[in-house]
Amino acid sequence: MVSYALMNLLMTSAPLAMRLCGLSISDSNLAIQWHVVAMYGPSFFTGALIAHFGAMRVVAMGLTTIAFAGATGLLGTTASHFWVGLILLGLGWNFGFVGASAMVLGTHRLEERNKVQAFNDFIVFGTVAFGSFSSGHLLATHGWTVVNWTVFPFVVLAVVVLTSSGLFRRGSS
Repeated sequence: MVSYALMNLLMTSAPLAMRLCGLSISDSNLAIQWHVVAMYGPSFFTGALIAHFGAMRVVAMGLTTIAFAGATGLLGTTASHFWVGLILLGLGWNFGFVGASAMVLGTHRLEERNKVQAFNDFIVFGTVAFGSFSSGHLLATHGWTVVNWTVFPFVVLAVVVLTSSGLFRRGSS
């Protein structure tokens, strides 16, 4: 949920922020093209990473990568900053979303699958819609810097929940 919402928050406002920073439409197009490659390209090996390291670690890697994307956005507003930030964002989304999806599979019994998946999708895409709407408002009223700063509290919260969930699971087994 957090990976997808943050990805949408930054990705939705990045092309407009690029234009506001005086960058060309072709710079924006290139950034989004490579962002999409970074979102889906790693899927060829994300499953192997999950099998090797575990879904929780892959999600943590994804959240950390999203934090690096936010930090890159704070370092500057050149085309390179946007390109690197959006590539990191896509990669972080892939690890976060695919890893979290794998975790959802382990949280229910087979007969609960449809209800759990439906509830998960409702929560995920509800927060994505909120992130998308918030993105334009944040950018228009506070600027690109605040959009990037918004990433960090949510990443920290998600890592705390992920960590405490892992500690809880270990303690109950």
